[in-house]
Amino acid sequence: MNSITKLVEEKPWVGWVLFFTTMIVVFVLGLFAASIVERRTEALYTYRPATDISEWEPDSSKWGKYFPREYESYLKTKDMNFRSKYAGNVPIDSLAEDPRLVVLWAGYGFARDYSAPRGHHYAVTDVRNTLRTGAPMTPAEGPQPATCWTCKSPDVPRLMSTMGPAKFYASKWAALGPEVTHAIGCADCHDPKTMSLRISRPALIEAFSRKGKDIGKATHQEMRSLVCAQCHVEYYFQPQTSYLVFPWDSGTTVDDIERYYDSLNFSDWTHALSKAPMLKAQHPDWEVFALGIHAQRGLSCADCHMPYQSEGGVKYTSHHIQSPLKDVSTTCQVCHRESKEELMRNVFERQDKNFAIRIEAEDALVKAHFAAKKAWESGASNDEMAPVLKLIRHAQWRLDFAIAGHGSSFHAPLEVARILSTAVAKAQEARIHLTRILAAHGFNSEIEVPDISTKEKAQQVIGLDMPKLHEDKKKFLETVVPKWDAEAASR
Repeated sequence: MNSITKLVEEKPWVGWVLFFTTMIVVFVLGLFAASIVERRTEALYTYRPATDISEWEPDSSKWGKYFPREYESYLKTKDMNFRSKYAGNVPIDSLAEDPRLVVLWAGYGFARDYSAPRGHHYAVTDVRNTLRTGAPMTPAEGPQPATCWTCKSPDVPRLMSTMGPAKFYASKWAALGPEVTHAIGCADCHDPKTMSLRISRPALIEAFSRKGKDIGKATHQEMRSLVCAQCHVEYYFQPQTSYLVFPWDSGTTVDDIERYYDSLNFSDWTHALSKAPMLKAQHPDWEVFALGIHAQRGLSCADCHMPYQSEGGVKYTSHHIQSPLKDVSTTCQVCHRESKEELMRNVFERQDKNFAIRIEAEDALVKAHFAAKKAWESGASNDEMAPVLKLIRHAQWRLDFAIAGHGSSFHAPLEVARILSTAVAKAQEARIHLTRILAAHGFNSEIEVPDISTKEKAQQVIGLDMPKLHEDKKKFLETVVPKWDAEAASR
């Protein structure tokens, strides 16, 4: 020891070396000890086989006993406190914000009621309350097929496991109302025995199979998007059977799906004004996302909408599924180094530009529908109108495909701009044809578009009896729904 003291006295820098060396060793040992404590803490929350959870248990609170952090974050999907520039999770009456949509969907249920989506917590509540379901109640079981429940609840795979998909789809929406009570939850995406991600809806598996792909071979990262693609996609109900089908046989782009529908002569409804055989896009989020830069770089839906969280020594996936703009620090800034303000400005810039093209497409289509109505009234023939109606059909299909999804103008802004631009071009081409048809039948004046400046005015223009629809819905909610809840509570 004396020799060390002497060395330090002769060479003071040796003391500093010893000091810093000791500090480094202590620091490393501290990290090692902290790591051990964290791993032990994690072990307390490591997955244990959920022996008391059945194969299709729809009650997410039972899963929450094993995964309290994930469950607590899942409960936050009931939050309604975020509004970005164009969406969010607050209640938004989309028809009130854009009355043109009422005219575009004339003759279809969406002209009655269309609201921006809230969190998964409200999936069952909102489909019960919308004016598109449940009223008027004729026949007694309700007019809609049970297929309308498919993406709303983990009760659906439970019912399908006993009824079979075909019988489920062929049932009536109201007939299964007492059975569908749990909002979207754990069983929709997870196997209770292994907690692996799984596909619980047959339509996605069937769509992949028809294309010669085995969804069972998907990687974990792919599954982090495919579980979302069970529902956040374009789909249609087969006529007569109401069997749910994803129209991907020709591909998943807007053009591919358009060709698929045309080959079947399928239409969702006939437009009340133009008489065009129309297509209604649902919410093709996965199809649009797949064409964007984030998907091309290997990101999944969960990377941005369900970011990882850390609590103490535990790392877990947030199940508070929401807009990434709500918490940029845990979503965008995991990869991007720009400020929150700049990143949000980048998003809004893309959305603003596509929104401008959207309005141009909507305006052109509104005028086309009214011009087609006038052409029919002027004596136009089916042969004259057929090419025009096809243009209107394709134009509105493209518009709808671009705007029906959540965040499409961010997911793939260039593709959405292309789709909207073709919608404008086709709508304007339809108007040119209609001008010629009208002139041939002696009408050479400008088509007057009625006042559709508000949702109420637009609904009146297309002939909707909204007071009666609201009264019918009120009776449904006051008489039928309580019986559903009482029956569910008695089980």
